[in-house]
Amino acid sequence: MPSHLLLVEDEPSLAEAVAYTLEQEGFAVDTAAEGRAALALFEAHPPDLVILDLMLPGLTGWQLLPAFRRQRDVPIIMLTARIEEADRVAGLEMGADDYVTKPFSMRELVARVRAVLRRRQPADPAAEEVVLEAGGVRADLERHEVTVDGAPVSLSPKEYELLVYLLRHRGRVRSRDDILQAVWGQEAYLDERTVDVHIRWLRKKIETNPSQPRRLLTVRGAGYKFAEAA
Repeated sequence: MPSHLLLVEDEPSLAEAVAYTLEQEGFAVDTAAEGRAALALFEAHPPDLVILDLMLPGLTGWQLLPAFRRQRDVPIIMLTARIEEADRVAGLEMGADDYVTKPFSMRELVARVRAVLRRRQPADPAAEEVVLEAGGVRADLERHEVTVDGAPVSLSPKEYELLVYLLRHRGRVRSRDDILQAVWGQEAYLDERTVDVHIRWLRKKIETNPSQPRRLLTVRGAGYKFAEAA
């Protein structure tokens, strides 16, 4: 079955061209030109990935992104004409998986769609762990829930992905570059400071004393690791 995409773009000619290209590449595509129609399609026919223009009439992409996230943890690629780094970072921090700046080539967009879908799909689903646990931190992947010493903890989408990645590799050192590519993808043009910032935020939520972490450890000159026992 082809992957089902939701394209939210208010420029008719661009929406038509993008939808045609993606369908030629084997994807099934629903399109919406404004926010409320996009929400209705999202609820009626849940997509495998959303391509979301940020500058929309009515409900903007900035409003739709968290609305989508509240309903399902679906990968989202932002389309934006804005080139400021702050805007790109803001969208990624809100939970977007990647972005494409207009104007863009169709080949680039298709490559990014495939890359994001590939990152979200484990190579061997049968071998996928359902619950990850170490040092009193437990992530239930089916329920998308995290607890610390039995108490529920609320994480942002990227904090959750970062925690899951580190728990999968618990006891092993992961470099900043490894983490950046695994959680944000090599298509997201961020630097390694992004990893440090998210590590700091995550420690505030899972460590008793974030300034003296016992779970999420810094390995000087190498990166980070999640301790198998706190």
